[in-house]
Amino acid sequence: MDYRKTAQDILDHVGGSKNIASAAHCATRLRLVIADNMKVSKEALENVNGVKGVFEASGQLQIILGTGTVNKVFAEFIDIAGITASSKAEAKEAAAEKQNWFMRAIKLLGDIFVPIIPAIVASGFLMGIMNSLDFMNSNGFLQINTHSSIYVFANLFSNIAYTFLQILIAFSVAKAFGANQYLGAVIGMIMIHPSLQNAYTVATEGVQQTQSVFFGLFKIDMVGYQGHVIPVIIAVWILAVIEKKLHKIVPEVLDLFVTPLVSVFVTGYLTLSIVGPIFVWAENAILGAIQWMLTLPLGIGSLIMGSLYAPTVVTGIHQMYTAIDIGQLAKYGVTYWLSLASAANVAQGAAALAVGIKSKDKKIKSLALPSSLSAFMGITEPAIFGVNLRFFKPFIAGCIGGGCGALYASLVHLGAKGTGVTGIFGILLCLNQPLQYLIEMVIAVGVAFAISFIIYKDAEPKTAVKTTATVENITTADDDTTTTGVTEETLTSPVDGTQIPLAEVADETFASEMLGATVAVEPADGKIVAPCDGEVSNIFETGHAVCITTEAGGELLIHIGIDTVKMDGKGFTKKVSDGDKVHAGDVLVEADLNEIKNAGYQATTMMILTNTDEFTNIEKAEPAEVKTTSKVMTLAK
Repeated sequence: MDYRKTAQDILDHVGGSKNIASAAHCATRLRLVIADNMKVSKEALENVNGVKGVFEASGQLQIILGTGTVNKVFAEFIDIAGITASSKAEAKEAAAEKQNWFMRAIKLLGDIFVPIIPAIVASGFLMGIMNSLDFMNSNGFLQINTHSSIYVFANLFSNIAYTFLQILIAFSVAKAFGANQYLGAVIGMIMIHPSLQNAYTVATEGVQQTQSVFFGLFKIDMVGYQGHVIPVIIAVWILAVIEKKLHKIVPEVLDLFVTPLVSVFVTGYLTLSIVGPIFVWAENAILGAIQWMLTLPLGIGSLIMGSLYAPTVVTGIHQMYTAIDIGQLAKYGVTYWLSLASAANVAQGAAALAVGIKSKDKKIKSLALPSSLSAFMGITEPAIFGVNLRFFKPFIAGCIGGGCGALYASLVHLGAKGTGVTGIFGILLCLNQPLQYLIEMVIAVGVAFAISFIIYKDAEPKTAVKTTATVENITTADDDTTTTGVTEETLTSPVDGTQIPLAEVADETFASEMLGATVAVEPADGKIVAPCDGEVSNIFETGHAVCITTEAGGELLIHIGIDTVKMDGKGFTKKVSDGDKVHAGDVLVEADLNEIKNAGYQATTMMILTNTDEFTNIEKAEPAEVKTTSKVMTLAK
């Protein structure tokens, strides 16, 4: 490849150097922040020599070039464009600034709620299990000792995340705004302090106490903020502003004492006296508008939102829906949004299932069938990005099915008593209306499957070009003897864990093997090792990706996690350097899996053979539990 020509072509098709706000690259992609997207020709970019794909995400134009190529093209690109390479943090900041206020707000909500979703899911799922046990016990299907420690403790644990949710949210908001997270947690505690009347009792008991504020200027209700989200976010934002300002003006010797005291007191007073009452009203108004839309005559509103739910997943807007669920639970006792989401999720699964059943292509089947199962469990990214969007018509079928299921849910007023669990297991949160939930699922699945099955067709097969394997003879200068180069090689798993179907990988680039033959493993630990003997051709500064050249000439990319380049090296400890010779089993990187998950990213580790075309035969092991000694790929030239 002529890297300079490729770089020049890319620059021409993105509107020239003046149209570039920021430029960076990761292990596989050129990441550009564009000033004016109207000047970009994606179709032309996709036809540039070396470009394997083009898409937009998180405010960046991402051009997939592959490992070993992207860094060389990038070097030429910034030279031709006359720009300076941006760091990952600078590129991320530039991308965020380029997004409009609405998308920045959505991203902020994602940054806040994604880290606490595991806690909400755990609590919601346990709540569903306890509801199901109570249902079966009260109807004589089971005989349960409700006084046993296991039952009593499980019942106690089941709503714990919801009881203290404001503390979790405040802690997460503080991180998002750059405030001290523990001071943020204190603000959350203030808002649900036991001395305040529990907000859930106001409807039945009325307001029991008021308090004059601002020297008798007006009175407020001494009511807590259980179930509220927006007031907590605003309160901690105020904390962050005050804290940062005080850090700048308070002398260092007094900073440790003055800043936390003043920040917490001022924020707490403003929250209880002004911020809380105003934004509780605003939040209730928003929830009321959403509920009005969902209850429009004949279920029209739910039909529209159920149809649009999957597209919002594609754009990332779905990050805000946890806030809607929590708000509805607090105001109505159930969330009507979860049943809508469940219909949309299983419908995308059904559309992918139809593709898997109808397609005669083994690769498509192996991608579509597992991803449909994942969607039925509530995880739709593999089905949406790996199958449905790829063929587009199934995606539309899934949207229609989701809308029809949501329409029925609206007509029967189907609500869930918790959140965090959708799809098949979502019924555990809807045991007050289990039959209606099942009917909703059947409608969504049936409509999506039928439409997808009818309109999907396999693409016309391309004529295969058969290649013949040859063994290269190598003559040494010392003894004029002829030896045979390595033509077969076995690769073991780069990490202990579970090898998963590519359909379950939540990144279309990896799931579709756009970069080459790929094996994906959900890691059980953070030790990433060499899958064979070879040489480290490149270990990325961030430590999230390593390139190895094998003895047979294979060019491997080991990529730890999805989008972990954004972590800027946090959680990754490099154990090798460029040019190091390694043997199978040698540790390359130690990754902190908890750090990755807490940052909101998936730790799925991919091993990609980026020069797949140079091998005539590649065999991959079936998904299973794997050790670093387990054979997962065999190469032959």
